[in-house]
Amino acid sequence: MLFIGRFGFFYWHKKDYFSMSNHKTMKKSILLLLFTIFLFPESNFAQVMPSPDRKEGDGPYDRLIIRGVNLINGTGSPTIGPVDIVVEKNRIVEISVVGYPGLPIKEGGRPKAGTNDKVMDLEGHYLLPGLIDMHGHIGGAGQGTPAEYVFKLWMAHGITTVRDPSAGNGLNWVLDHKKKSAANTITAPRLLAYTSFGQGATKPITNATEAKAWVNENAKKGADGIKFFGAKPEVMQAAMEENKRIGLRSAMHHAQMDVARWNVLHSARAGLTTMEHWYGLPEALFEDRTIQDYRLDYNYQNEQHRFAEAGKLWKQAAAPYSDHWNKVMQELLDLDFTIDPTFNIYEANRDLMRARRAEWHEEYTLPSLWRFYKPSRESHGSYWFDWTTEEEIQWKENYRLWMTFVNEYKNRGGRVTAGSDSGFIYQLYGFAFIRELELLREAGFHPLEVIRAATLHASEALGMDNEIGSVEVGKLADFVILEENPLQNIKVLYGTGAIRIGPDNEPIRVGGVKYTVKDGIVYDAKQMLEDARKIVQEHKARENSRITQPGLDW
Repeated sequence: MLFIGRFGFFYWHKKDYFSMSNHKTMKKSILLLLFTIFLFPESNFAQVMPSPDRKEGDGPYDRLIIRGVNLINGTGSPTIGPVDIVVEKNRIVEISVVGYPGLPIKEGGRPKAGTNDKVMDLEGHYLLPGLIDMHGHIGGAGQGTPAEYVFKLWMAHGITTVRDPSAGNGLNWVLDHKKKSAANTITAPRLLAYTSFGQGATKPITNATEAKAWVNENAKKGADGIKFFGAKPEVMQAAMEENKRIGLRSAMHHAQMDVARWNVLHSARAGLTTMEHWYGLPEALFEDRTIQDYRLDYNYQNEQHRFAEAGKLWKQAAAPYSDHWNKVMQELLDLDFTIDPTFNIYEANRDLMRARRAEWHEEYTLPSLWRFYKPSRESHGSYWFDWTTEEEIQWKENYRLWMTFVNEYKNRGGRVTAGSDSGFIYQLYGFAFIRELELLREAGFHPLEVIRAATLHASEALGMDNEIGSVEVGKLADFVILEENPLQNIKVLYGTGAIRIGPDNEPIRVGGVKYTVKDGIVYDAKQMLEDARKIVQEHKARENSRITQPGLDW
């Protein structure tokens, strides 16, 4: 089966390799694929096509001066500008306020440019820290997503750091791409690999001793942390405590198969860094029950059961601001616990047509990914067997209660971050992360709080706030630069921008990230978006496919 798995992967993707017009590129890609297959023993993972060598981006420069921008620094501070920012190699060395809005900038008070310095005159543009996606899967064979496609969609939306929860392409594959991204030999955000608990184990982990051994072995392999789903309490307690003791961090999706005996409070007490989604939190808030009120024919493998019933869960929890609700929140706050809600990934549950008809699908969603999204009893997150108005209404109420908790948690000083979980449920890489920012805004976050969640607070949860997450002297030069003010309209961060009426009374598009700067390297964000679109065009042409709606072929 191992041999079949390896070459099954090659067969699955061979049409991508042999369709390349540049034969040198094709040969190099095949060699890279074979190298990947035989170097990495994790052949149980259906890995996506590896990312090619970097051809994009200019820099890093010995000295780069970005002039005249309006700075949103990520700390919660309001916008200030015009500002000149000086970068040496990949570090911010100077931030200077150089004037006043509406007045010409006086050259005498600006950082001086040397003969060999790179100067970008971006007066009036907005600059904010590189965005951090706390829940970014790199796709898999099921989605048919080449790494280049995923990485460029992320980078085109200003995402410069991604935490990969589960390392679904195999830990070695992710660590290889992490190393290449750190060296900037590929075009990709910096990556963090959080291995799925038990990944690579030769047998089930059934006790504390085995759990601790696996955790230490995972650290030796180079993982940045662990993604948990659930196990019996003895195993969970030992694994989380050991992982924290050795200095690694963790994330958890509290899956229904174990949440009745291990909810968010158990995890937070044991040392979990971040909870993903919201599973496990309503269960910690139960007052008049101990188990979710499942329908009696419920089957976890039936995903419409799973997600439809989940839409009723917050109504079963303690009422907002009640004694128990406040007690649970306070304990999580005292434990310095982080919530990574990923609101966007469930949005189709409350408005299926909106998610399915998002304007970017036609041009930016791969045909293989679109097939993965369609209603299916097998593909994860494709549970539209008979999705009704009733389910959507229940999920709207679910969101109202969920957002109330998350917003109040933030108001009381709790850390909330932004994650997308794209590649499922009609949510597309890059675009879905911007939608997550809009949903944080809907939850009640001020736009500055939204940006802080996606930058500084995310870097704190990763333990990287001394390097990334805000625009401050001494930190790495990771920036998002655009012509529009994202605080006034978060939509301008979408690759497709925002709609506005021009002087001729015709609709136009404004916004979209203009430059993404990672490690001092300046990337043309719109070109990366176009590169992703061309990958989609090539796949569509090869397969003679187009986007159609389920059950319709107009």
